[in-house]
Amino acid sequence: MKELTISSDAKGQKLFVLGNEAIARGAIEAGVQVAAAYPGTPSSEIVGTLAGIARELDMYVEWSTNEKVAFEVALGASICGVRAMSAMKHVGVNVAHDPLMTASHIGARGGFLLVSADDPWAWSSQNEQDSRYIALQGYIPVLEPSSVQEAKDMTADAFRLSEEFGQLFMLRSVTRISHGRGDIVLGSISRERRKGSFEKNPDRLAYVPRVARINKPLMLERFERIRQAVDSLPYNHLHMAEGARLGIIACGLSYSYTLEALKWLGLQEKVSILKVGTPHPLPEQLILKLLRSVKEILVIEELDPFVELHIKALAGENDIAVKVHGKNVVPRIGELSTRKVTAAIAGLTEARLPVDFAALDKLEQEVAPLLPLRPPALCAGCSHRASFRAITAAAQRVARDYGEGVEPIYPGDIGCYTLALTPPQNAVDTCVCMGGSFGLANGIAHVVDAPVIAHLGDSTFFHSGIPPLINAVYNKANITMVVLDNSATAMTGFQPHPGTGQTATGEEAVTLKAEDVARACGVEFVEVVDPLDLKSATQTIEKAIRFSGPAVVVSRGPCATIQLREKRRAGEKVVPFRIDEDKCDSRCDACIKLLGCPAIIKQGGQTVIDAPLCTGCSLCAQVCPHKAIIQE
Repeated sequence: MKELTISSDAKGQKLFVLGNEAIARGAIEAGVQVAAAYPGTPSSEIVGTLAGIARELDMYVEWSTNEKVAFEVALGASICGVRAMSAMKHVGVNVAHDPLMTASHIGARGGFLLVSADDPWAWSSQNEQDSRYIALQGYIPVLEPSSVQEAKDMTADAFRLSEEFGQLFMLRSVTRISHGRGDIVLGSISRERRKGSFEKNPDRLAYVPRVARINKPLMLERFERIRQAVDSLPYNHLHMAEGARLGIIACGLSYSYTLEALKWLGLQEKVSILKVGTPHPLPEQLILKLLRSVKEILVIEELDPFVELHIKALAGENDIAVKVHGKNVVPRIGELSTRKVTAAIAGLTEARLPVDFAALDKLEQEVAPLLPLRPPALCAGCSHRASFRAITAAAQRVARDYGEGVEPIYPGDIGCYTLALTPPQNAVDTCVCMGGSFGLANGIAHVVDAPVIAHLGDSTFFHSGIPPLINAVYNKANITMVVLDNSATAMTGFQPHPGTGQTATGEEAVTLKAEDVARACGVEFVEVVDPLDLKSATQTIEKAIRFSGPAVVVSRGPCATIQLREKRRAGEKVVPFRIDEDKCDSRCDACIKLLGCPAIIKQGGQTVIDAPLCTGCSLCAQVCPHKAIIQE
């Protein structure tokens, strides 16, 4: 029997997949022809999966330079009548926000889906943004899956709905859906391949004020038709329990938690429950039916009280005397869980908790101190570690010239290098958004007299680092901008970008160099360094900091993880370093205190190198004052 894969046309068969792979499969079944994204956890695997089978299924897939461009690529395809999708994490939706607001006025010709992967508890993000508010602002209907299976089904159906109503749709996933796993039942794959055609229609596509005034009423009409239809969608359904005093409205993944909680409490047939798969617009008729049948309502949703506020408004508008609970008993911060939902329901029903949660908490508090601390750290052999050693050493030298008490300022950015926030690097003073390091550095330099050394990665440079670089040149900001170039979008899964010479589907592409872009933008001081040549890199960065005006240093060293994979594939042996105990002063700890490499550890009072972790980068040998670190 042929092995099942994400691209198998095997209707009715089951496949165990990641949630993001399920979303990709839904797009495949819908016959998506264009998919564009910028990688960002927890969304990356969606388009990464499609890129792997793009040629097989005759679709166009790209990693775009940023989310705004990715959204515009998909919008352009939809305008031409082709089914298109753009996927991004929640903060990426901010980057795409500008075209997104007008796209809703344009509507959809070819089915058009935006996937926003929200990240409750900010596992890999700078905030917990709730994308439903952006959908509310833009009159964008939202589908929110409660399981991996439903993520696939909703995605497949979203393109049909988009074309039926002529409107852009949003699929709101969350981390536990995107990175959860489960069985999905495969549907049939659409083999339709449309030929795109552009129909000139300035009254729909060229948004000057007159056109906006023409199209907003049309957008509102489309949204009203969707609002009237959502009550009949299969993603919304109401289970009425006879004589129930409490009704629960559960959205997306919260519905799965709610079913488990009711089972734990033995309340399956004592509580009415409305499953909401369309938080915007809401299924108002189903909601009103539930509100009129119970005395109390509990709204369970992750993050903000988006649905809760709408439920309260509906109850008030219809003079329904029902008490609505929500964020008064369900946490507003972080992910929900079966435990949290169980506690909320138990508190309203006086049902007996199935587990002594207080005892579990006490046990956790007793055990926690016994576990070793594992703070996140840069990989062994990471070139960024060398870059930060060079940056901080150079900056501290220059800072001494400014006078006593002056400290260098290190605006940081989003990526692997954010890990330099912690000791021993201590080289991230700000972290706001992609490209924000260069942007904030512009402002800081105009109001503070201190060395300002900003850094970001190569992928981030192309994403959003170029405009603030140009701003620094134009407005004469005295800042040093370091591009940490490891030739990969490493933190999100090593996806290619404009500096890698490869497209999403593995085709050869033009390789753009950050130093060439910087020179073209008018930067006068531009140098490229090898961070693992620590002495030379430090000297060059010091010159850049002392340069009057904007300066750019490209610190180029390969990603250690990619390099190790390539060596293993080629059968090359990694030769680790070791510590000569006769030369080592174990009280010194310079290698540990300056670098924090996970391959250097203390063992029985001695400093040793864990050979299987060592990549042979030589950085520790360069910082050892006793020359006690040698390579075999």
